[in-house]
Amino acid sequence: MKEKNATQKIVIAALLAALTCVATMIIKIPSPLKGYLNLGDCVVLLAGWMLSPVYGFLAAGLGSALADLFSGYVVYAPATFVIKGLMALIAYYGFKLLHKKLGNLPSRMITGTVAESVMILGYFAFEGFLYGFGPSVVNIPANGVQGIAGLILGCILVKMFEKSKLIQF
Repeated sequence: MKEKNATQKIVIAALLAALTCVATMIIKIPSPLKGYLNLGDCVVLLAGWMLSPVYGFLAAGLGSALADLFSGYVVYAPATFVIKGLMALIAYYGFKLLHKKLGNLPSRMITGTVAESVMILGYFAFEGFLYGFGPSVVNIPANGVQGIAGLILGCILVKMFEKSKLIQF
């Protein structure tokens, strides 16, 4: 793995933050409790797998939170920043821990599944405090669908980046 300089790291993180924001905003399917399903999770996972923990956290968290702000979901933005940032951290550290033992794809599938589970639980807890835990259960299946789509697309995207050699891991 070739070491990137600070400018390259910042540029890649900023690009992934912008891509996260756009992917989150481009397709929004309303969910039962005033939230929405989106494709941003694939880029959140990509940021975790591609960047260092700090840059991955910030790219995932800022990009996703900005999408909430720009889309009028201001109340969700702080929780989104933390939840999506944690997803990137889980993807990063989990992949570092597992990839030498299991290989790239199984490690990404496992870490992506754990990260998406944290997303589902994170939003369940956040919405539980906002709307009550009973009503917030209705978003679990929708968030699960979003998580599965994000995991599949994230694995495809990271494979494309690896093959293109545009960005060295």
